[in-house]
Amino acid sequence: MLDTLFAGLIHGNAYALVAVGLSLIFGVTHVANFAHGSVFALGTMLGWWFIAVLGWPLWAALIGVVIITAVLGLVINQVTIRPLASAPPIAALLATVAVALILDNLSQLVFGPQTRAFPAALPTHNLHLGGLRFGTSDVVMFGVTIASMTGLAVYLRRGRSGRAIRATAQDSEAALQMGIHVPRIQNLAFVIASALGGVAGVFVGMFNSNVNPATGSTAGLTAFVAATLGGLGSMPGAVVGGLVLGVVEAFGVAAWGDGVRDLITFGVLLVVLVVRPGGLFGKVATLTAEPLTGTFLGAGRPIRVRWWQGVVVIVLAATLVPLLANGYFLIVATQVLLYAIVAVALTLVAGSAGQITLGQAGPIALGAYTSALLVQHAGWPFLATVLVGGLVAAVASAILTFPVWRLRGHYVAIATLGVGILTVALIRNADGLTRGAYGLTGIAPPELFGHVVTTPAGYYLLDLGALVLTLGVVTLLRRSHLGKVFAAVGADDTAARSSGVRSRDYRALAFAIAAFFAGVSGALLAHQYAYIDPTVFNQGMSLLVLTIAVLGGLASPVGAVLGSVVLVGAPELLRLAPQVRILSYGVLLLAIIRFRPQGIWIRK
Repeated sequence: MLDTLFAGLIHGNAYALVAVGLSLIFGVTHVANFAHGSVFALGTMLGWWFIAVLGWPLWAALIGVVIITAVLGLVINQVTIRPLASAPPIAALLATVAVALILDNLSQLVFGPQTRAFPAALPTHNLHLGGLRFGTSDVVMFGVTIASMTGLAVYLRRGRSGRAIRATAQDSEAALQMGIHVPRIQNLAFVIASALGGVAGVFVGMFNSNVNPATGSTAGLTAFVAATLGGLGSMPGAVVGGLVLGVVEAFGVAAWGDGVRDLITFGVLLVVLVVRPGGLFGKVATLTAEPLTGTFLGAGRPIRVRWWQGVVVIVLAATLVPLLANGYFLIVATQVLLYAIVAVALTLVAGSAGQITLGQAGPIALGAYTSALLVQHAGWPFLATVLVGGLVAAVASAILTFPVWRLRGHYVAIATLGVGILTVALIRNADGLTRGAYGLTGIAPPELFGHVVTTPAGYYLLDLGALVLTLGVVTLLRRSHLGKVFAAVGADDTAARSSGVRSRDYRALAFAIAAFFAGVSGALLAHQYAYIDPTVFNQGMSLLVLTIAVLGGLASPVGAVLGSVVLVGAPELLRLAPQVRILSYGVLLLAIIRFRPQGIWIRK
């Protein structure tokens, strides 16, 4: 038991170092910085490069990492956050998502995607205490954490600029009126937080002994859970939250295996958000307006498409494309259509009802597994399993997210992220039903009215029909009384609640409807791929769906289709490498938020 506790404290110590930076940035800027994990991962790779390739000693490598990551933090704030200071907070959050995509994939292009051994700059198993075995590296990492936290606490309490950071975190408007240069203080917060993240990356690299550039998203999300557990904006809370999360994870993994790690991590996140959303040491601020809701990305109206124009486009797409396109083009087109179905439905939540959600991969996975299992084990007809897959995705997503709709702003977006990851983790751990990490193989192809669909042209026409139905239903919903209520909630939450509208219930309903169509898309995907496993439904899938909707215009279902063509179709047809493709997603998302926030299918 002692060795498990010790291992938990070691992991928790690493979480704490990253979580402190997240909390510092959130406290000063009120921005949930999703790029912080990528800075951590870059620190890991820079430490490896300095020590393994250049032969630097550890102390010199740490100095190099601190300098580079600190400058990177300054650049992130100046280039992506500060220009959006007058925009609603959702713009800054999405900008940090874009930066994370850019940094992760630039790192893979520079260092290579492969896993490599981190050099043993300090001994890792040379010390004994009773029955415990640990290394000098563990002691040094604890020392660095204690020194960093102590120094940061003294600096924030005694230093002039430290007191300015505290004042800005409490009330940036009041701090500005008192003569504090708030932009400079925000720069300083990013510099300190990013430097701490880089240092954490080096020590975690030593602890894990194997590193690769793709660890940023996992580390960032785990640290986010730790910061939320301690209380976003609270530095002591981040330390305690990291240590508590590390210990809980260690005992859970010791009891049930490493496969439950995500279940524990994101289960803790949801419990904390529901029971105590302010965390152990934080508090939920009183909000005069929802920071992640409303008409947040840009004013304007969608470009109108007349009914006959839509019919002409659909007829051309259904006749000319199958006749003129080759098999590869049709396969790419089916991917475009499947993502478009999810993104079109997402406009009901993020556009009409005005709530950003970050976990659409969860309902997609539920629909895929439900349909595949019903066909394989129960012998149900294909169309019935697709509809049931959508219903299961809607009902399960509604149940899992039911407690979180009483939260507000950042906390709802974070909770939906956790629900998406938790859903996939549940599927991965249901070995007896889903075969866990091995996935489902030999999934039967779609069968319609006795005809088995096995050709790319058949898949394309099937998905096109599903997309047309999705567009029709979503368009009718938007024009109905229910759609007008969704729009009222999204436009002004306070006014809607003052008129007696239960806005959170309507957001939950919009989320369930979007989950239904995501489940339908997942079911179609499963039968066309013939094989699925949990790695297909990763966080990158959720971010891609959101990026598609943002590109097209969150208020435009037709724009979502166009966004899917640009983000899914063009990179595939150009045969860009996966790293380059995702890098282009990040650059495009950042450019849209900065220069065309209303999307490409919205006119000002």
